[in-house]
Amino acid sequence: MRLRRNGSYTLNGKSKGKPNGKKPAPEEKKLYLEPEYTKSRITDFEFKELVMLPREIDLNEWLASNTTTFFHHINLQYSTISEFCTGESCQTMAVCNTQYYWYDERGKKIKCTAPQYVDFVMSSVQKLVTDEDVFPTKYGKEFPNSFESLVKKICKYLFHVLAHIYSSHFKETLALELHGHLNTLYTHFILFIREFNLVDPKETTIMDDLTEVLCSSSGSSSNGSGNGSNNSAGAQNHVKER
Repeated sequence: MRLRRNGSYTLNGKSKGKPNGKKPAPEEKKLYLEPEYTKSRITDFEFKELVMLPREIDLNEWLASNTTTFFHHINLQYSTISEFCTGESCQTMAVCNTQYYWYDERGKKIKCTAPQYVDFVMSSVQKLVTDEDVFPTKYGKEFPNSFESLVKKICKYLFHVLAHIYSSHFKETLALELHGHLNTLYTHFILFIREFNLVDPKETTIMDDLTEVLCSSSGSSSNGSGNGSNNSAGAQNHVKER
């Protein structure tokens, strides 16, 4: 059945000074974890049921339809704060203690600002989801053998964008009163990628604290994400690169 698709660091234990005698800056409190904000949603729908593959629907069709929809919604969510995400304010594509790099078609590692990274993501995903040979919309057209691996790659990059919004632009999202939309989108997306194992749990560990809070109330167990905040705390000793 063919579906229609719309279009700073912290140290554990005792505090130690840096070689220059200055103490490391304390970790900034994560505003998006405040209970008054995490409870904000635009719907109380059970997303765990929503993401499940319906009977009579081909798996690839379901992945294609949802991936395309998430792309459009995450792109729209980012556009609401894009004027605040500049090369000056976000000089690297950073999420908490992790810095992401873009890799071009030849596999060359590119250090870029957050807006550049997001532009690379959205441009490349747009190219894929509108390619009839990759995301076929005509009846009888087969999906390529590499389709699932491409969907996994897309979802990984879309996760980076969502995580950056929370990590660097949640204050602006609050000011726009769009945190309910962001929480709802994040919950839906995380439960979807968990349902079909589309993103390596190690990739999403950086946001486990938020995931546990938002998804636990949506009927989701911590399956796949590991030990949640324990993993996150252990990862905050240094800046990681990916």
